[in-house]
Parts: sequence; C-alpha cells; structure tokens
Amino acid sequence: MEVEDKLALPGSDPVEKRKVASLRALVEAENPDAKEVDNMALRRFLRARDLDVEKASAQFLKHLKWRKTMTPNGFISESEISNELAHKELYKQGFDKQGRPIIVYLVANHVSAGRQMDELKRFAVYALEKACASMPNGQEKFIIISDLQGWGYSSCDVRGYLSAIDILQSYYPERLGKAFLINVPYIFMKVWKVIYQFLDAKTKEKFIFVANKEMRDTLLADIDESQLPEKYGGRLSLVPIEESI
Repeated sequence: MEVEDKLALPGSDPVEKRKVASLRALVEAENPDAKEVDNMALRRFLRARDLDVEKASAQFLKHLKWRKTMTPNGFISESEISNELAHKELYKQGFDKQGRPIIVYLVANHVSAGRQMDELKRFAVYALEKACASMPNGQEKFIIISDLQGWGYSSCDVRGYLSAIDILQSYYPERLGKAFLINVPYIFMKVWKVIYQFLDAKTKEKFIFVANKEMRDTLLADIDESQLPEKYGGRLSLVPIEESI
C-alpha cells in the first residue's frame, strides 16, 4: 500500500504520468536517494520546468545534493536560527478554503543590519519545511500573507529576499499557491522592481498586491473568517512559526 501511495499521481493525465516515470528512471540512475522520493515531488519539479524531463532531472538532482548540505541532520533546529526567530517575522496558523496552510510574514520585523546570510537561508528552509509538514493529505501548496506595514529601509534586505526566493523556486517548486502583499508602502515598489526580475513566470503569477480598502474582502475570498488572523478581520491569533504545529 505504501508503494502505491508513493507512486500515485492523482490529477495527472497519461502524458504527465509517462513523463514522471521517465524522470524517475533518469534521477534514480544518477542518484539512488531518488528512490525515497514520491511521484508527487517529482511531478512538482516536472511542472516547474514545463514538463521538460531533462531540465526537471537536472534541477531535481541539484536539489538532492543541496538538501544534504543544507539539512545534514534531516531538519533545521530552532537553535540554528535563534537570531532570526527572535525578530518574530513569521507566523503560521489556519488553512485557506483549499486546505493550504497560511504563513504570515511581518516584513518590517526583519532586521537587515548584522544578519547572517547562512542563518537566513536556514530560516527560509525551516519555514518552508514547517509549511509543507502541515499540509493535509493531497495538498501540495501553501499561501503567504506578506504584511509590509511599517516597512522601511532598516528592514530592506534585497539580497536576503532574493536568496529566499531562489530557495523557493529552485528547491521547493510548485509549493507556493499564492502570495498576498498587503499594506505595501510606495517606497517598496523600487525594491519590487528588482525582485520581480528574478521571479520565474509561474511565480510572478502568484503574487497579488492588495489595496488597503480591499484587503479584508480579498483575503476572505480565499480564507474563511474562522481561519484568518484577527488583525486582518478574522478570528485567529497569530502563532509564531516555531510554536505552530
């Protein structure tokens, strides 16, 4: 039964299933560790590369090597990211109407001065792993509410933003379902123009800028009031990501 679950591909047509099978044969021949990965993970890499088996294979093999270096113990511990956690930037609670876990990012809480890039990368992986681990069966994506209220140059960290985006796009493809950007100050748009150049076409489509007067209605279109944080008109308290389940 476990083998069947690992190989199952709900929602795939025959063409996509054949391509996933071809991708599995390629990556397993190059790296035996690929045998431990389920078909849904391979499909995400394949879809991110527009069903190009060769490109998906190259990226997935890169992912396997990267993962051994980034998480030699198989996970990131809180002690490895204590400085980032102290800023209280990330929160996780609730699910949207499609069952996707909700991450809340208080962007202004990020402190760019003195931050360590290696720790920031570990923090990004920690957050992504937390989001993925809380997905119900059959769900592959999460959503994020990026709240820029109070954001200014002391919070601005273009290199940090780009590093996190690279990790998301390269090693967690097809995991982001939607990203709402709210309370966006005008000065942030200069930074966004830089960031936008580094987003692939699929990722660009997932970012949504929300006008302040439309915030509650826009969020409630995707998230039930019972699952939305109180500060955005819902009923849930914010839960720091390290305390979330």
